Amino acid sequence: MNSRGSLLISRRDLEFVLFEFLRVDELTRTERYEQHSRATFDAILDLSADIAEQHFASHNQSNDTIEPKLVDGVVEVNPDIKKALKVLSRSGLMAATFDEEVGGLQLPETIAGACWMWLLAANSTTTAYPMLALGGANLLLAHGTPDDAREFVDPMIEGRFLGTMCLSEPQAGSSLGAIRTRAVPDEGRVHRLFGQKMWISGGDHNLTENIVHLVLARIDGGPEGSKGLSLFIVPKTLSDNGHDAQRNDVVCVGLNHKMGFRGTSNAVLSFGDGEYQPDGRPGAVGYLVGEAGRGLSYMFHMMNESRIGVGACATALGYTGYLHALDYARTREQGRRLTDDGDDEAEIPIIEHPDVKRMLLAQKSYVEGALALNMYCRMLLDERRTAVDPDEVAEKNSLLGILTPIVKSWSAQWCLIANDLAIQVHGGYGYTRDYPVEQFYRDNRLNPIHEGTHGVQALDLLGRKVFQGDGFDLLMSRVRATIDRAAAAGSECVEFAEQLAEYVERIEACTALLRRCRDKEAALANATPYLEVLGHIVIGWIWLEQVLCADGRTGDFYEGKRQAARYFYSYEMPTVSYRIGFLESLDRTTIEMAVEWF
Repeated sequence: MNSRGSLLISRRDLEFVLFEFLRVDELTRTERYEQHSRATFDAILDLSADIAEQHFASHNQSNDTIEPKLVDGVVEVNPDIKKALKVLSRSGLMAATFDEEVGGLQLPETIAGACWMWLLAANSTTTAYPMLALGGANLLLAHGTPDDAREFVDPMIEGRFLGTMCLSEPQAGSSLGAIRTRAVPDEGRVHRLFGQKMWISGGDHNLTENIVHLVLARIDGGPEGSKGLSLFIVPKTLSDNGHDAQRNDVVCVGLNHKMGFRGTSNAVLSFGDGEYQPDGRPGAVGYLVGEAGRGLSYMFHMMNESRIGVGACATALGYTGYLHALDYARTREQGRRLTDDGDDEAEIPIIEHPDVKRMLLAQKSYVEGALALNMYCRMLLDERRTAVDPDEVAEKNSLLGILTPIVKSWSAQWCLIANDLAIQVHGGYGYTRDYPVEQFYRDNRLNPIHEGTHGVQALDLLGRKVFQGDGFDLLMSRVRATIDRAAAAGSECVEFAEQLAEYVERIEACTALLRRCRDKEAALANATPYLEVLGHIVIGWIWLEQVLCADGRTGDFYEGKRQAARYFYSYEMPTVSYRIGFLESLDRTTIEMAVEWF
């Protein structure tokens, strides 16, 4: 099946978002991307779609049944993963966004993000391995040394090494200030690490020559809390100037088994337990990244990238589930029209039933909205990278700051609902392993938890980004600019613009109230509903942008866009009104609930 008829991602929709909504080909006018063209963008999209269809989708189901195993100290994974990653490495896609001077293709983040959408939709668990590696490579290029780039980044871009981010510990999930892993100074930037990390995706496997762990730890004698955390490179295997490499003292002591994402190993790692002693001395060898005590700020470079990636993963899984449900609904014949009076009429495809159309429209509005938002955030990354004015760079940073928790959490919440509806469209078959939609749901269920739960993202959004930054006001100014354009465009755009303008006015007043509120506990207690409200407004804005692009254009594709927008504005946007009213009430129900009453 070619990418035009794919059940992974709609190529037509992707092209609409990239080239009609975002006009990503205009980036080729900048110095950084001037060597590229629409033709090179199309070619790389073709390549990623082919790899996704032929080499990733083919083992998605076996990833669900062949889980990683810890055998005699070695984590064995589905052998098809290694074959797929070898194809990916040879394609050059691992190096897509990196500078030419480090062997990269220097492609826009927006185009690379579209490529990863294909791979995530085809096989999210296999794709997790290289995405983690590239996040680590970007962090080290930003905060590491030239030697780090040569020793660790180059092999990661080539696909010879993979990587992880090691934050959580058994006693410290999201509370990073409670991290206990110790780092004992050795010589220069070398430290010896002792401790345990948990929930480490890709933490151990037999896929590559080496695994580069980026580990948060506390240098002995440093301050308590998050300010005492430093970041270390802890490779699984230590290089020895061309001689035989020696094993570092980082060991997988157990695997976590999840309801989904079963193909990605999820490890409990022990550092410095003494099973291996590099140079005959205890402790896992780690190399300090940057300055001591700034580890968490460095790690946020990778965490923010990963949060956008989680949003992309949720979107891709929701999108492929929608396309599978759509395909099933077109071919499954059952029932008769509501207007039929007897049993003489032939049964019809279920897609013709209004309630099935409702479920499909809901999925379409969620996944196409999330896809456009994710690509918009990627475009902000490109605009930040090509900007020469420091004020413009600061503006892009602020917008990315406020949109990151939204693109992560809104996509994870509503694209999971899309997967739930995809199962429902299939009926009883959807709940069986005969169809892939039940696996999509289980795989996607991780994303509302992964890289910070909804509650964590909501507190970051309201408590930090809204209360302490200018991102909210910048975002609202962009939304209002779209509203003004839509009002001037006439036609149906005016109705959407008027509705969105009302919600913008109300969320601005609500936000001002929360900012003034002296009872910060009450203001933050309902941060999650605030994220949901602002997320819906943002997706409503993104849909208005898509309707503006489709305005005056004819054909089934554009009519489908308009109808999905109508669904979102008719079914979803009205919920914003009563939710804002709830937020303005400063409700204290959860605060006043005594623990003993449960």
